[in-house]
Amino acid sequence: MELLAIDIGNTSAKVGLFENDTLKSFTRYSSVYEALNSLQICKDVPVIIASVAQKEEELTDIFKDFSQKIIFNQATPIPISNLYDSPQTLGYDRLAACIGANARFPDRSTLVVDIGTAIKYDLVSADNAFIGGIISPGRQMRFQALHTFTKKLPLLEAVDIPPLVGTSTETCIQSGVLNGIVSELNGIIGNYIESYNPVVLLCGGDATYFETQIKYPTFAAPNLVLEGLIRILRYNVAKA
Repeated sequence: MELLAIDIGNTSAKVGLFENDTLKSFTRYSSVYEALNSLQICKDVPVIIASVAQKEEELTDIFKDFSQKIIFNQATPIPISNLYDSPQTLGYDRLAACIGANARFPDRSTLVVDIGTAIKYDLVSADNAFIGGIISPGRQMRFQALHTFTKKLPLLEAVDIPPLVGTSTETCIQSGVLNGIVSELNGIIGNYIESYNPVVLLCGGDATYFETQIKYPTFAAPNLVLEGLIRILRYNVAKA
């Protein structure tokens, strides 16, 4: 059975076409409208749509011609428990990624580390419940903050992980940002492992910058949000 998952962010729309739980194709589009034009032949395929950029009513209108659709929101039934104290503020991408991790490792504690605009650490317990986690600034946000909140520090781009000791203002900033993230990742992941012994999965656009610097075993899972969305879709299709 073919299924579609659409993850609409602020800068692109990611689309995964699945055969049951297996990803058959992945495409990144510059906008939701570009994706829509390419998906006209899939209007009868069950689809789940999630977005941080558009409101639910906008998505309902954009995808009005799709006959079997779910717009992922707080009311959508999910296959794990959600113990978050403020579920109305929980980003769909955090929850979907954790559901994807749980699908890979059911009845195991899992830690999803999403390294992107922000760095998010999210824990699912061994009894299949979303607990919560940590949100901290990502790579570009840290470079931008140093530039914005000081008068003289330049705005820099990321480079490969630099030497620990910078020898100019530029290399000191680069070391502080990138080596700071490496130390954070290892410290926080280590604390989670000590307390919960989770399987650790990495995703997010900046994961490739840092995955070789992490001292603990991890699983690369670049499409974890889409995997989670498909599990939610299958869960709801089965309940229908």
